[in-house]
Amino acid sequence: MTAPSADQPQSLLGKLMATVRAEFRSETLIFDPEDAVFGGGPCRVNGCDRHARGHGLCLNHRVRWDKQGRPNLADFIAGADPRLQRQRPNQRCAVIGCGYGSARKGLCQLHAQRWERARRPDRDAWMADPPTIKQPPPGSTCRIRHCELWPEACGPFCHSHTATWRTNGRPDIDTFAARFEPGSVIPGDESIRLGGLPPQLRLEIQYTLQQRRDRRVGKLQPSVVTRVVRLLAASSATSLLDHDEDTWLAIADGTVNDSLGRALLLYARRAVADLAETGGWEAEYPRDIWRMHRLGFEGRRTLRFDRIAQPWLRELAKRWARLRLSSGLGLEAGGARVVVAISRFSRFLTTVDVDDIGQLDRQLLERYLADLHREPHPQHRSTHIGLLNGFFTAVRQHRWHSGLPATALFFPADHPRRPDKLPRALAEQVMTQLEQLANLERFDNPAYRLITIILMRCGLRVTDALRLQDDCVTTDTDGAPYLRYFNHKMHRDALVPIDTDLVDAIGQQRKRILDRWPAGTTILFPRPSKNIDGGHPISSSTYRMALLRWLGDCDIRDEHGHRVHLTPHQWRHTLGTRLINRDVPQEVVRRILDHDSPLMTSHYARLHDDTVRRHWEAARKVDITGRAVTYAPDGPLADAAWAKQRLAQATQALPNGYCGLPLQRSCPHANACLTCPMFLTTSEFLPQHHAQRQQALELITAAEARGHQRLAEMNRQVLGNLDTIISSLETPETTEHAL
Repeated sequence: MTAPSADQPQSLLGKLMATVRAEFRSETLIFDPEDAVFGGGPCRVNGCDRHARGHGLCLNHRVRWDKQGRPNLADFIAGADPRLQRQRPNQRCAVIGCGYGSARKGLCQLHAQRWERARRPDRDAWMADPPTIKQPPPGSTCRIRHCELWPEACGPFCHSHTATWRTNGRPDIDTFAARFEPGSVIPGDESIRLGGLPPQLRLEIQYTLQQRRDRRVGKLQPSVVTRVVRLLAASSATSLLDHDEDTWLAIADGTVNDSLGRALLLYARRAVADLAETGGWEAEYPRDIWRMHRLGFEGRRTLRFDRIAQPWLRELAKRWARLRLSSGLGLEAGGARVVVAISRFSRFLTTVDVDDIGQLDRQLLERYLADLHREPHPQHRSTHIGLLNGFFTAVRQHRWHSGLPATALFFPADHPRRPDKLPRALAEQVMTQLEQLANLERFDNPAYRLITIILMRCGLRVTDALRLQDDCVTTDTDGAPYLRYFNHKMHRDALVPIDTDLVDAIGQQRKRILDRWPAGTTILFPRPSKNIDGGHPISSSTYRMALLRWLGDCDIRDEHGHRVHLTPHQWRHTLGTRLINRDVPQEVVRRILDHDSPLMTSHYARLHDDTVRRHWEAARKVDITGRAVTYAPDGPLADAAWAKQRLAQATQALPNGYCGLPLQRSCPHANACLTCPMFLTTSEFLPQHHAQRQQALELITAAEARGHQRLAEMNRQVLGNLDTIISSLETPETTEHAL
């Protein structure tokens, strides 16, 4: 076979020949019991070297165990014969001293004939004095090495082995006897025979098995492969690429109906197609459907440019998507959103009969804006407008097409006004239930519990938490611990401070990993199944399903008694809101959450301010005379009055209320706020008022005892005002005095 030149694409057969290693080139592949993918570990029966296939037993011992009614497994294993049925002694004639094998009724052929001719007398009495029969020469035994029975007549084998020899067409005696030697026959569940496949198809299956071994995702029993091989051998195909996936599944109907076999068939077809079509950007770019795993992206995502009807628009969309992906943008932002936005624009161009780039002027875009208004969510409309405008800018900037009119552009005013985002932080009542140790211990998997704690305390995105590395804990020069993670949205490493309890919990998780994977793993949360080396993390969907089960088990409910449904990202919002509520500086919160812009963090500060304002406006406020004071929340001066109130709370804070004095005025009452007409308070300060009332009573009693009448009089005024305030706050008041 002549090798292709450097400037010619290599054929599939050439790629297979260059890729399939020697260990997979055999027509019969035999696997060791300890093989990580194709083996099942050795059988638990001592002396048996076959593969375990359920309950730690090989198929042979599994069948024996089932036939015995599944007795205690440990007792069965201790007493089981490790030999295969064909390697165990055949039944001997029941007549004492007879070395022939049992033929019928527990007797050999000759003794059975004598007993039947004697009209079947009592067997025990008859066997006490059996008739004499012809015996072989002394020392004669069956040619099967482990069989010690006498050979039948002049033949080489005992009765049972003679029957088997005749059934197999009377092959060569030595060849037949060799089949019964230990190790001469490999069970079907330990080997894969590929000799019946055409040469290229055989290479394709060998390549598929090599890929499964290299990926080490999960176990694959040879018996499953054998079913697929039989299907392929019965078909007329010479390559898996002779048919598409749907056709292969149709061929498999009635032959390979198990899910494992059908999944392997699809996997093999995709693996061979990837090998045939893989060639980097040069091979993938001309196609209208990009399979992104061929370009190094995770998963099996595709970008479908075939939904863009106009050829010129499709080609420009490809160039822009490739540019964005090559610049480091992720698959979602760099490619998927591009395809969605331009595909929608393509459908609009089809409805208005536009087939040339020169027709994309401002008037057409205004018609598109009207059509885009059907999108229900303003953010979606804004995303489409922004992406399409960026697309036009890239076409002009890189001179991909000179026919694009200069008027084809959008303006900032074209973007719809986005409504203010509603708070997504969880209520403290809900968080109290979620953070209870008893509830956290309800997780059936300690890894899920640790993930939840990290999301609550550190505010990570769920994808970043699931991909934490095994060595994610680091310390600074003072020994303070930090959680190191990779922010996949911002494409950078980030740190967040943690406490020692979380450090200990991470250490326990690492110990559990070592117990399961003694060689260690590179990630902190490996998925529990289909993960031979522990290199694949728990998927987001798996954790979310575990979270839903946990919420149901804990019966978490909100203040209205309704069951709580939440997303992992809400814990990130909750942490940000909590930090702002504790007066943590916004820049510190930004660094903890690793926001790229202070605008993101300011959202939590705005939400906190809105929450405090609602509580202030809803609270009943009274002055020192006990009169209720209200502010009009929707009045013309509402925002200004609230700003003044917030500034007053910050600069004129009191332990038991608020100061209503304008900031430009100086206070003539010094520390005697309870006698100040500008003093305001609410029911949240009732504990302080009761405590101060008790103190006032003690001061009055002490002053009167010492004869300090003036001091006693001053405190009586304070006591009177406190009684009025407490009475007003504890008793609903109907008369209100509006400021």
